[in-house]
Amino acid sequence: MSLCAECFNNGDHTGHDFNMFRSQAGGACDCGDSNVMRETGFCRRHRLRTGENVPSVPRDLLLMSEMVLPRFIICIIQYLRDGYTEPDTSAERDLQKVLQQLEPQITFLEELTKMGGAMRTVLTKILTNQQTFKDLSMGQEENVFAKKNYENYLSALKNSGLVSVEEKAQTGAAEPTRGSETGEDQDGQSIGQRKRVKLSSSTKDPSIMDSLKHKCFLEELLFWTIKYEFPQKMVTFLLNMLPDQDYKITFTKTFVQHYAFIMKTLMKSQESDTMSNRIVHISVQLFSNEDLARHVTEECQLLDIMVTVLLYMMESCLIKSELQDEENSRHVVVNCSEALLKNNTYWPLVSDFINILSHQSVAKKFLEDHSLLMLWMSFVSFFQGMNLNKRELSEHVEFESQTYYAAFAAELEACAQPMWGLLTHCKVKETQEYTKTVVRYCLETLQIWFDAIGFVDELAPNQVTFHLPLHRYYAMFLSKAVKCQGLDLESLLPDQEMLMRIMVHPLQIQASLSEIHSNMWVRNGLQIKGQAMTYVQSHFCNSMIDPDIFLLQVCASRLDPDYFISSVFERFKVVDLLTMASVHQNTALDGEQERPMLEGALTFLVILSSLRIHLGMADDEILRAEMVSQLCMNDRTHSSLLDLIPENPNPKSGIVPGSCSFEEMLSAVADFKAPVFELGGSMQQGMYTPKAEVWEKEFDPIMVILRTVYRRDVQSAMDRYSAFLKQSGMHTTGNPWPPYKERTPLHPCYKGLDRLLHCKTLHIVIFTLLYKIWLDHSNMSEHVLCMVLYLIELGLDNQVEEDKGDEVRPSEHCHDSWFPGTNLLSNLHHVINYVRVRVPETAPEVKREREPPASTSAEASNFGQNSRRLTGNWRENVREAQVFSLVAERRRKFQEIINRSSTEASQAVRPKSSSTRWVPPGTPPQLVTEILEIHESMLSLLIKLHQKLSAKQNSLSATWLEDMDANPNRHAHGDGITAIERILTKAATRSHQSKRSIQEICGKVFPPVAPKKNSPTAKKTMDKEERRQRARERQQKLLAEFASRQKSFMETAMDVESPDTEAAMDLGASEVKESEVLYDCVICGQSGPSTEDRPTGLVVLLQASSVLGHRCKSDEAKKLPTTDEERIYPADTCGAAHDVRLALMQSFFKDSSCLQSVSIGWDGGVYVQTCGHTLHIDCHKSYMESLRNDQVMQGFSVDKGEFTCPLCRQFANSVLPCRPGRSTEVVSWHMPSNKKTSVLVKEVEDLQEQLGFFPTESNLSKEMELVIKDIKNTTQRKYMDYGKNPGSPDNDFLFMYSVARTNLELELVHRGGNLCSGGASGAAKRSCLNQLFHVLAMHMRLYSIDSAYNPWTRLTQVAPSRDNCLDDERPDVPMLFRDCPSLLIIFVLTMPQPLRKEHFICLVRMLYNLQYTQALAALSAKFSPEERQAWSTSGTLKKCPFNTICALLLCFLSQLSSSVWSPQSIEYSLQQFCLPYLRLSCLLQHHLYGDNLSGCPEEEEFSGLAGCLGLLDPAPQPSNPMYSASCLDWTVSAFDLMSQWCSEVTGLADTQTLLVQDLQWASPHLLHLPDNYNTIFQYYHKKACTACKKVPKDPALCLVCGTFVCLKGLCCKQHGICECVWHSQHCGAATGIFLLINASVIIIIRGHRFCLWGSVYLDAHGEEDRDLRRGKPLFLCVERYRVLEQQWVSHTFDHINKRWGPHYNGL
Repeated sequence: MSLCAECFNNGDHTGHDFNMFRSQAGGACDCGDSNVMRETGFCRRHRLRTGENVPSVPRDLLLMSEMVLPRFIICIIQYLRDGYTEPDTSAERDLQKVLQQLEPQITFLEELTKMGGAMRTVLTKILTNQQTFKDLSMGQEENVFAKKNYENYLSALKNSGLVSVEEKAQTGAAEPTRGSETGEDQDGQSIGQRKRVKLSSSTKDPSIMDSLKHKCFLEELLFWTIKYEFPQKMVTFLLNMLPDQDYKITFTKTFVQHYAFIMKTLMKSQESDTMSNRIVHISVQLFSNEDLARHVTEECQLLDIMVTVLLYMMESCLIKSELQDEENSRHVVVNCSEALLKNNTYWPLVSDFINILSHQSVAKKFLEDHSLLMLWMSFVSFFQGMNLNKRELSEHVEFESQTYYAAFAAELEACAQPMWGLLTHCKVKETQEYTKTVVRYCLETLQIWFDAIGFVDELAPNQVTFHLPLHRYYAMFLSKAVKCQGLDLESLLPDQEMLMRIMVHPLQIQASLSEIHSNMWVRNGLQIKGQAMTYVQSHFCNSMIDPDIFLLQVCASRLDPDYFISSVFERFKVVDLLTMASVHQNTALDGEQERPMLEGALTFLVILSSLRIHLGMADDEILRAEMVSQLCMNDRTHSSLLDLIPENPNPKSGIVPGSCSFEEMLSAVADFKAPVFELGGSMQQGMYTPKAEVWEKEFDPIMVILRTVYRRDVQSAMDRYSAFLKQSGMHTTGNPWPPYKERTPLHPCYKGLDRLLHCKTLHIVIFTLLYKIWLDHSNMSEHVLCMVLYLIELGLDNQVEEDKGDEVRPSEHCHDSWFPGTNLLSNLHHVINYVRVRVPETAPEVKREREPPASTSAEASNFGQNSRRLTGNWRENVREAQVFSLVAERRRKFQEIINRSSTEASQAVRPKSSSTRWVPPGTPPQLVTEILEIHESMLSLLIKLHQKLSAKQNSLSATWLEDMDANPNRHAHGDGITAIERILTKAATRSHQSKRSIQEICGKVFPPVAPKKNSPTAKKTMDKEERRQRARERQQKLLAEFASRQKSFMETAMDVESPDTEAAMDLGASEVKESEVLYDCVICGQSGPSTEDRPTGLVVLLQASSVLGHRCKSDEAKKLPTTDEERIYPADTCGAAHDVRLALMQSFFKDSSCLQSVSIGWDGGVYVQTCGHTLHIDCHKSYMESLRNDQVMQGFSVDKGEFTCPLCRQFANSVLPCRPGRSTEVVSWHMPSNKKTSVLVKEVEDLQEQLGFFPTESNLSKEMELVIKDIKNTTQRKYMDYGKNPGSPDNDFLFMYSVARTNLELELVHRGGNLCSGGASGAAKRSCLNQLFHVLAMHMRLYSIDSAYNPWTRLTQVAPSRDNCLDDERPDVPMLFRDCPSLLIIFVLTMPQPLRKEHFICLVRMLYNLQYTQALAALSAKFSPEERQAWSTSGTLKKCPFNTICALLLCFLSQLSSSVWSPQSIEYSLQQFCLPYLRLSCLLQHHLYGDNLSGCPEEEEFSGLAGCLGLLDPAPQPSNPMYSASCLDWTVSAFDLMSQWCSEVTGLADTQTLLVQDLQWASPHLLHLPDNYNTIFQYYHKKACTACKKVPKDPALCLVCGTFVCLKGLCCKQHGICECVWHSQHCGAATGIFLLINASVIIIIRGHRFCLWGSVYLDAHGEEDRDLRRGKPLFLCVERYRVLEQQWVSHTFDHINKRWGPHYNGL
């Protein structure tokens, strides 16, 4: 089903789960077609049926098109005929050329289809009219061109059949041999060909094989579309016509008619991927409609065509199977290394087949057609046994084949998915016959397969294939028959012999899985592990391992249990290990492989006995179990959980992940963890984690083992389980064991499975293993014991009703000394006294006969198994002789190797096996038979193991059972001790005999378990313990040392994520206490002062920043435009406002004066940040040299000076030299003095007139010059040259002091725009402003200010009027227009360093007077004339000196606005105007002198800062309101000075614009984004680029300014730089933040590097959808967006994001 965007958006999707995939191929919208979708799902327009009463089009309107279009179409067809050449000629490119020339014509047809229904009707009529085609197609006799053209067409038609003309001629003679499966010729190729003949002739409809014949334009157009390999334009045209119903039917028939030809072309195509997609685009729209699919199935034999074509396809790549009997095998399989399979070329065909089988009517037709089913089975058998693996035994395989990908994909897509499709329709009793038919054919085909490969009963060694689709078809149809259709299992099963055969190959796969994990296949390379993982992986498991295990369960429930258990241990090659002797020989396995193989065998038996997926669990229970097992391994995102739950691959199968039941189940078993951020800045997705009760009651380790692809996931699940138990206090000591979980009851049909747990062979294995574990034999592990106990417990929980026959055979019991019966409960307390074992002569057991038995009790380690000879005889009359002989033979072989237990010595010797094929290992002559004295029962061994595990004598008292009854639940979770107690309790409650035995055993006083004499092993153990203890002590010591180092590192290192943390004082402050500051070099580790000769530097990152320039007046972020009406206007930003102001001043005043009156650096200013670590500059140089020689690919460019801090690995690109430490006299310049202001003003003036200090040439001064160079290189020239003479000293001067301004302003921004919070700067250790000021000051002292133009004199003295200015020379900038913070920084940087604090305070005071006057001037400019009049005459503010000032200012300023001003509002405005200056001064004082910033409430910020700067007496004045005027401190007549300042601006044009400046800027923000991502996507993904006017392939949006750009677009390249990089340089001074529209992710560009940041849009489950692959609705995650903004403002992209790469200007 496909919908157009309009219908989708007009539909109601509330509560629906949907994926949006946007097709580029066009097509017909299915909305309104009730054959495809339910009417309730129609959009609003189609629900109202608006299209029903449309008036018909007047006939004469369409006449012209009916006349012209046939000729237009024949013209296109003739062109196509003429341009086509067969692919074997060298004309590949010519096809594209023909299509390019035809593009305008086909585009015209496409446009016609968009004109609506009337035009489509005309087109349909023309395309399907047979007469018109006849008249025009052949061409007239006299026209030579038309005739030649028609011949071209006929020759192209000739080879359009499935079998070409030549092939037909060759194979015609072979027709009579059809049907003979077995030919004498054994050559693989001729087998393939003979089969092809058979298939070709057995199909019902010969037309599939024959050449095509065309009757109308549509047929020929489709024919050429296929020949030209589905050009996109043609496909779009053919699809756009589909809304016309007549066309749809005709086109579908035509498509089916050409189907074989399409697939034939596809097989030969070079571009099979593209072609496949285009074929499916068409077929999915045709075959999704059930009526249409049924129609073509009935009329055109669609099913026959599909199956035949599939067979034909696969026949092209058949090879002889090497499975089993390689020489004589007659079976053929597909060759997985062929391109057809490797490239999935068959995919479109299989996809269509699955699609039509999803319609019930079509599937029923398929299941009713027996010949089709038989054909299908022979198709499936091509995959049976493909991709055979042969174990390499000597050398590692030379070339690792990767064909397994193709094999698994082929089985899943070509076999399993059609199987699931058919199973969907076999859910009810009415369909029983279908199931019976399929099962019958499966068994027949399996029998044919067994015969073809020559399989009788023994597998060829060292071979495995994971591909048994026939077995799996049989298994799944069996399961469905019992579960849904109520069929009796017996009626569907073959005889016992066939069952034994069927079981062999799936069992071999299970054993091979263990072998692979035991590294037995290691010489086959990694690919074999890949196969083992894929086999159990979530997309494959329910089509592979699940059916296999179910089939084995069915076999186990119907075969003799002893035979089955024997087969399992034999197949796992661990029979030799199951002896009670301490030494054994195993010819099949190496020593280190025995344990994993034994664990594998036991685990497999546990899975086999306890898995209930196909044996009685409901669908909901299965879903729940799958979900729990996945969540227990790891927390999962919603999408990964959807992906990991094995779903039935057919979409109409019922429980589909994402359906309501999935969501309900998820909320029942898991809690949602919202997406969070880790400290490192990495972003988490929304995760689901299991609820506590799930861990407590539902955690099933067996299901986890079955579903883990990686073995580490089992450990992960156990670790999480342990953590839960510890947290909830259920089990706090030691490691808990996997919990035992009760199983759902078995379906009655499979009751026989429980007999596995109640057979003597298994009980002997259990007894032997318990005995071996108790005696610590080699290769026993905790996992072995765990699985053994699990099997015992399963047996206790699943009792078998006793056979009546058991009562008839009392006489036999005495001959079988192992166990009297098969019931586990009664066998548990049965005591075994003596066991015969066959051991090498060197074994300890041999010596025992000459020694007292007690002396070797601890040494005698070992193993035992079964001799149930007579039970077989007893059953002889029950089964036919042939089957019995096979069972007995297998069991007898098994017992040859396993110990024979007997109280009668005469029974020890038995005739040897007559088997010719299998010689039991362990029969060399040096083996001797010994009798072991055991005297144990399973119960006694369990109790002894309990003692051993708890390391206590008599760990179970005689009365412990009674204590247990009081607390039955305490055994649910715990370790091995708990498990044994749980088993003993169950045994005691279910059998009085067992209870008595347990009490009896517990009542005895056991001898110590340890051996009598101190054997070497015991000594070894003691030594081992001692060594472990010492190692632990050493480890503790190391850890403590490491922790203390880490602590000291954390104290000095920076913490990028918390810029607000308070830290120690600035370096400046500590200098007061010490004579010299000492620095630690993080490279050489030495500590010392920074000197002129060997300077120390701070590791810094210099980066250009436009963050300040993007600030706006409003605190609200600008909205991202999502309609054509919305716009973003950049003129109101801080950067733009300052540019306009400077340009305006430059048009009136002298340039050099202008450049000292403002600051730049709002856009492209240089920001300096440090991690706080220092290093010697010479050490740094050698460090850089070593980085340069390092061949490892780094994420930074060493040539550009970039490196990472050697200690904390933070990104940096320069080193800022630290000034040498100062002596103790320095204290004096911190101390406040009581000098008068006028004296200080004079001192400051004198200091300014001192000549510039030129530093002596030293290493330090060189480094300082280099840093200045680095700073200049950090930003672009355009951000430095604002003067009229680029590169002039004035420009340089402006840039230098603006760097200081930029860093101060950015710190203010990071502090939230004010200093109310107080505290040190972000972290004083990380502030490098002190060192930066020192470097800048040294550089700026090289420029002296001409005393005539020194602003200080104009600031503090009333100057005589100067008339000597030349007329053409522009005046200086008036004082009222100058920027006070800039002046302050200029004064501080140009005066001799270090500057005394009293002089600094003096500077601040004088500039405050100017700032205050500017505030008054700006304010009065806003008054109306009436207000001015009222204020100048009233005496409201007599106590303040400023009413007179107002009067003075008002006399020449014109009005701006009319509003009512009160004294309070005026005072508030004045304070707000002066606050930015006070904040900056305060921050500067803090960095220069280390003064603490005291926090204060926001409303008291003005008084707090004024007090801090010494403008106010710090004594509190709670009663009086604070007046800004009281901070003024004039050294000369205020009236005169202000008059002088005012006179400078009178008579100037544009006075008001320059006077009324707003110094308050809000914090910088990224754009405000809409909540729903679809809003952005719909508007921008089709939007044309403003530069190239095309729709970009990868559109992107700048989130700082909203500009729409082409990512990687060559069309918008400028000077070799792509648009995103270009924009980042202009908008963010080389920092860009872009949202990629088609991917929903954000990329960050920083200089020459870029990184993927992640997405700020998440779905309903807190997950990203990168590249919009999942097509889920996405919503803005406000927290993530805030983090992105915070990283942008704090310039921490480089530190927090780790994966950077170079972009080479290509973004």
